Amino acid sequence: MMNIKKIQSKLKEANLDAIVLFSDENTRYASSFHFSDGAVVVTRDKSWLLTDSRYIEAAGNEAKCDEIICFGGDMPLTEWVKTALAGCSKIGAEDDRLAYSQWNRWEQIIGSKLTPAQKIMDSLRSQKEQWEVDCIVAAQRIAETALDQVLGIIRPGMRERDIAAELTYRMMLLGGEGNSFDPITVTGAKTSMPHGVPGDEIVKEGDFITLDFGCLKNGYCSDMTRTVAVGSASDEMKKVYYTVLEAQEAGIAKARPGVSGREIHMAAANVIANAGYGRYFGHGFGHSLGLLVHESPSANPNNTSPMPEGAVISAEPGIYIPGKFGVRIEDMLYLTGEGNVNLTKASKELIIL
Repeated sequence: MMNIKKIQSKLKEANLDAIVLFSDENTRYASSFHFSDGAVVVTRDKSWLLTDSRYIEAAGNEAKCDEIICFGGDMPLTEWVKTALAGCSKIGAEDDRLAYSQWNRWEQIIGSKLTPAQKIMDSLRSQKEQWEVDCIVAAQRIAETALDQVLGIIRPGMRERDIAAELTYRMMLLGGEGNSFDPITVTGAKTSMPHGVPGDEIVKEGDFITLDFGCLKNGYCSDMTRTVAVGSASDEMKKVYYTVLEAQEAGIAKARPGVSGREIHMAAANVIANAGYGRYFGHGFGHSLGLLVHESPSANPNNTSPMPEGAVISAEPGIYIPGKFGVRIEDMLYLTGEGNVNLTKASKELIIL
């Protein structure tokens, strides 16, 4: 019930009587149970998990709510939500998750205006408890082991999609619950596309390969990127690689609670710009992650707010030269009172297969 208590405390601070949650990540955070159809309602003194017959038995064993309800038949979800919210006038909902049409529909069903309250959930989920960090680390160790295995089989002639399949397969064998996102495994000139999609392109001697992937453990995401060379690397490739590594280390050194996302980003961006590659780094230094692989807050040039203690953020600067190649190196950082702890253990020295 720990997360329910946190939400109830925030309700009082926000002068709300209740919050109704529908998204997978927020219902899971609140209830400690993963389901895909229903809702969690939290008032100042009680909580309900509302689901259907497909999940009700498992919910009874796992969910951390005061009451677990199976909706259906004469009492659909809408009626149970209304019942749980009886007597509540100030009701929050996920303004970043509900479509405009759904927002209006639920206001009509409940008979009350809803108050935007996604920021309550974002702020709570941005500060990880140690058990949440442990889940992220467990996912990361699985991903790192899978990487070690796959590096041993990559060879010229292998397709990009084959590498993605091998990473996915091995992470599942090692205990992963699925990909935290579709793997990015691209080679050659496609490495200049930060979010390139693996296809039938063939690994060739002298090419870079971008390996950006992660898995889930207990619902929590890992995320890492390594760029490796096949056979050999030119002087230019090495220069770009070690410029990115220097930039990443500069951002990592800056990352701590109380420092803005912009300051962290700029520490890395300045290294890349001073090396003459500024125009080839277009995305942010990093993003938060947890139950989703992209969460709030981010370490990017638009975030001038201080980063909170307990956040887990990625550290992933890159240089992408169109038509030639790109390099990205990504770790995960846990922001603590002393600075940060790097949760990623994989080597960052340039690997030449």
